[in-house]
Amino acid sequence: MAFISSGYNPKKPMEDRITDIGPRKYDEFYPPVIAKNKGQWQYHEVLKPGVLVHVAKSGDKVFTVRCGGARLMSTTLIREICEIAEKHCDGYVRWTTRNNIEFMVDSEDKVKPLVDDLESRKFGAGSFKFPVGGTGTSITNIVHTQGWVHCHTPATDASGPVKAVMDEMFDYFKSHSLPAKLRISLACCLNMCGAVHCSDIAILGYHRKPPMLDHEYLDKMCEIPLAIAACPTAAIKPSKIEVGGVKVNSVAVKNERCMFCGNCYTMCPAMPLADKEGDGIVIMAGGKVSNRISAPKFSKVVVAFLPNNAPRWPETTDVIKKMVETYSADARKYERLGEWAERIGWERFFEKCELDFTHHLIDDFRDPAYYTWRQTSQFKF
Repeated sequence: MAFISSGYNPKKPMEDRITDIGPRKYDEFYPPVIAKNKGQWQYHEVLKPGVLVHVAKSGDKVFTVRCGGARLMSTTLIREICEIAEKHCDGYVRWTTRNNIEFMVDSEDKVKPLVDDLESRKFGAGSFKFPVGGTGTSITNIVHTQGWVHCHTPATDASGPVKAVMDEMFDYFKSHSLPAKLRISLACCLNMCGAVHCSDIAILGYHRKPPMLDHEYLDKMCEIPLAIAACPTAAIKPSKIEVGGVKVNSVAVKNERCMFCGNCYTMCPAMPLADKEGDGIVIMAGGKVSNRISAPKFSKVVVAFLPNNAPRWPETTDVIKKMVETYSADARKYERLGEWAERIGWERFFEKCELDFTHHLIDDFRDPAYYTWRQTSQFKF
């Protein structure tokens, strides 16, 4: 009623509107062939690495050329992407959730000129600006979080390890040489705003030390109840601490309960968690979302800790390269990495990938949902 009394007419929401609140409506940006056939697609095929075709019930086709992008781009590169879209795709372009760039055309004879144009554009040192690939049984771009660029609780960088790993995986991006698709993800702390809990291979930044407490400033900078409430394991409690002969309000941390998530630091800057020696990388493997062949799976920890050796993270890239090469050589067709590991046994997985098994890797997680509802289409009677 308040809206109506202010003159707003719900039957004519755009009447007398003087501002455009929020983004433009998404369907204004559909290519015409997409708008015409939305919801009417019959099937799709991967024609070659980086090139797909979707066929509608009407017989219309849309050809998609996918090329690798990055989460961080300069305005110069974005302008060049727009120039390519204007030249070949009538100005339409889209980004995937893994930061790939997709150019869509409505005719097969437009595909080759587009691919040739993309492959011809290179940086000064000779590397591809827009490498075509990342479809089908390949390694597509790595989805990742912010890392040292922007995030306040990272235990590792994001763009740095991703660049180092993808340099080693580039041939797999450009080809269909793997048994099945392989998804790699990175989250720079265990809050995991990347998809590391359900990826074939996951890179996870990990803190190993509880927060440091700046008692002198904690009560001045923070609302202590918020810092306490932010802890998911109830490891923080209020405390009185003597600083310079004066008792001040502060907190105490029960170290053995701390899971090193950094939620307290989010609420309280006087509880920093980052530590040069304690921070590093955990490697996880075997996760997937798909129901194909077997049920969705959570990733499992396979390497408990690797150091942050910037700028190329050699230990991390070596482990992932060995895992991918072993999987590529040993898995059956259509078998995801986790399915391969379960078929040969995780003991053999560790042997073949030359990984040490320690007590840190014992998987004692039990999902409550496992007992309460079915999570898969793979029914067993």
